Amino acid sequence: MLQSVFAWRTTTCLLGLLATGCAVGPAPENLSGSAWMPQHSEYGAAACEARDHALPTGRATVSPADMVDGALRFAPGDRVRVAVLGDEDTLSGIYVVDSNGNINLPGVPSVPAAGKTERVVAGALRQSLIAASLVRPLSRAVDLRLIESGGVPISVTGAVFLSGSVRVGERRAEDRVGQREGEVSGDANSGRTVSTALRAAGGVRPDADISRIIVIRDDRQTILDMSGMIDGTQRLDLGVTAGDRIIVPSTGCFRADIVRPSPLTAPGIRVHMSNLSRPANNNAGAGIGTETLNLPYGTRMLQGLVAMNCIGGSAMNARRRAVLISRNPMNGRSVVIEREVEELVRGADRDSVDPYLMPGDALACYDSRMMNFADAISLVTGAVNAVTPAAILSGAID
Repeated sequence: MLQSVFAWRTTTCLLGLLATGCAVGPAPENLSGSAWMPQHSEYGAAACEARDHALPTGRATVSPADMVDGALRFAPGDRVRVAVLGDEDTLSGIYVVDSNGNINLPGVPSVPAAGKTERVVAGALRQSLIAASLVRPLSRAVDLRLIESGGVPISVTGAVFLSGSVRVGERRAEDRVGQREGEVSGDANSGRTVSTALRAAGGVRPDADISRIIVIRDDRQTILDMSGMIDGTQRLDLGVTAGDRIIVPSTGCFRADIVRPSPLTAPGIRVHMSNLSRPANNNAGAGIGTETLNLPYGTRMLQGLVAMNCIGGSAMNARRRAVLISRNPMNGRSVVIEREVEELVRGADRDSVDPYLMPGDALACYDSRMMNFADAISLVTGAVNAVTPAAILSGAID
């Protein structure tokens, strides 16, 4: 009877070995051109196609200083104070530039304000009130001052992660100007800048040409070199107003030096994770929570694997594999990178094969071949153990 049980155990091991061989899948394949950073390649070769971008035509190209003009231009949502000479509270008061870009005083037609300066709008209000016989034609009949500049819509396209329309410069109700300090005039809204708009659009991508960022306003355009904002040697920024367009050209090449939190990039990214290997049977067991999924921009695959508890454990967990699922932002092609975890940990050239994580990337851990073997043995042993008592009992009866 004991010989019979031993034979069952031997058969179990053989079945486990056979099952192990069936559990190892092929390496992921990728289309040509899907890899876009040097670390995507086993040999560190860069997938780079340098591009030369021409300026949009049909507009005058001016310097950044000429684009500013030294005067703030109103936008929808801005709050202004209007003081009419000899009037306390009938016409004088606080007004908001409406969504159509107008200021609306009682008794007179709407006065266009969006895109215009204080001086121009004050003159238009004066003329409107004189025409309605509400004020005398005095040179200082109307005084108009900006109290607070509101948020403005900006179009951001090109080498950013979330291309499209963004809104910058919005303030919370409790942060609105004049609520604590009393009556004030003038406002410097630090949120209405090119750098804020770029961050609102997900930040510049690693292929962005940050030395030639194009800002278009009406019939003019300018080129900003914002390279110094990455290393802190330059604070040049440009205020934006409603309707501005920002175009970020792509160099076609990956630049590792701009893959980090900065005034032009997002401070953090969100990454999808799955760790279903034996040391952590599920994501809850792996300790993958909200904080784990949010990583600083510039985090690499290896650090992401540590965050999801994919590294470490017993010798039986050696040879574990992990995959990074990403997408080439320049051509939209997906790319899947597989790495053996221990090689990534112990290899001296790890930096050349350790990709940077990008927003929306996904990481997954797979069991090693040893774990597949252990699982197969466990599966077959479980089935055999369920049968063995019956075999022993059958032998005793025979």
